Amino acid sequence: MAGLMCLSPLIAEGRLPDFTELVEQSSPAVVKVNVSFKEQDRQGLPSYRGQLPDIFRELLEQQRRSQQDRPQRYSMGSGFVISEDGYILTNHHVVNSADEIRVTFSDRQEFDATIIGSDRRSDLALLKIDADDLPVLVLAPEDSVRVGEWVLAIGSPFGLDYSVAAGIVSAIGRSIPTERNETYVPFIQTDVAINPGNSGGPLFDLEGRVVGINSQIYSRTGGSIGLSFAIPASVALNVVEQLKNNGRVDRGWLGVAIQDVNQRLAQALKLSKAQGALVSAIENGSPAEEGGLMPGDVITRFNGSSIIDSGDLPPAVGSVKPGQSVPVQIYRDGSKRILNVVVAALTDSGAPPSHQDGGDRLGLLVRDKNDSSDRGTMTQDGVIISRVSSSSPAAKAGLLPGDVIVQLGRIRINNKNDYLKVVSQLPENNPIPIRFFRQGRATFRTVQIDRK
Repeated sequence: MAGLMCLSPLIAEGRLPDFTELVEQSSPAVVKVNVSFKEQDRQGLPSYRGQLPDIFRELLEQQRRSQQDRPQRYSMGSGFVISEDGYILTNHHVVNSADEIRVTFSDRQEFDATIIGSDRRSDLALLKIDADDLPVLVLAPEDSVRVGEWVLAIGSPFGLDYSVAAGIVSAIGRSIPTERNETYVPFIQTDVAINPGNSGGPLFDLEGRVVGINSQIYSRTGGSIGLSFAIPASVALNVVEQLKNNGRVDRGWLGVAIQDVNQRLAQALKLSKAQGALVSAIENGSPAEEGGLMPGDVITRFNGSSIIDSGDLPPAVGSVKPGQSVPVQIYRDGSKRILNVVVAALTDSGAPPSHQDGGDRLGLLVRDKNDSSDRGTMTQDGVIISRVSSSSPAAKAGLLPGDVIVQLGRIRINNKNDYLKVVSQLPENNPIPIRFFRQGRATFRTVQIDRK
């Protein structure tokens, strides 16, 4: 069974909509997502470098085994089928760190699900079940939702299967920073009653299209108070395509710190309107610097998208494929200019490796070798580790400052540029061989970047 019929028009003007037909047609494609995972200490066991005596190693192994034997915890959310062959969309936070995932349909059929890919920044995850000829829902191909229009949600709030709630769109393009102060999703705000368990479920327009994926609520009580937020379908379409093809999401990175423009700043900067993203700082060596951007510039358009306030810029930049050259419209000294900027790839840490206190995706800060001061390293190529972050993948692998990395995976590392390129493309949850020199001795170990 494929496709979804549209909701018939309202019978009479001014009459409240009748959602019965939409619910009957859509419910078979909505699923309840049941998640189980073993209770783990959030801090985990400490990472020890070097060799440990056998007795201490045995004690550590006993601790790990005792953690693994702890009873399982359970959680639940919602999701929906987006293809007949079993692809299901839900929230990242619903399935993050899951040990087992099982989805249940309205007809009580149950399937084990596997994670194809999960993206923390958009809070989306793509699951797969072994099934065919499934009912599907259609994601709206563009952001056509308008403030004030009716929308409807289907999900399992508090575990109450296939509950329906309706409301209106309260606002669009809401910029809500995550706990890491990231704003890559222009959320749809609604007054639909969304509660724990609705996460990952669909938000419909009156034509039966999925215009959003329910993700967050704002509440001081834990329940709905009329402030809920959904991920736009246009964002989901991009994320789903990348997760299906690559298992991860690549985003563009510009390398600027920005702020809103108020009326006084607009006057001081000779702007006719108080709008745009004011560049307050630029990373050294970033795409912004190389593209000619300067502190004090006001970005008003990026790759064809209008930038009304600073919250509009991160989603616009993040949607650009790394390596693509895009036009950036700025105002500088009261004059409009067009710059062409080549967008780079956003790393897992959210910024270029060389400018993060915590290091790169492996937890390392590295530098190129200096022929005069780095003699005696037994190799003319490679990069020297300057710092290793605690509890990082590199620390768990036993890497130390002064080690010289010469190979990652099957790729030889000749310099820092080689290293940064390889690290940005390393897969998650896969052990990768790393070859390095320490005190003149070549060593192979494995390093693994765990999915956040």
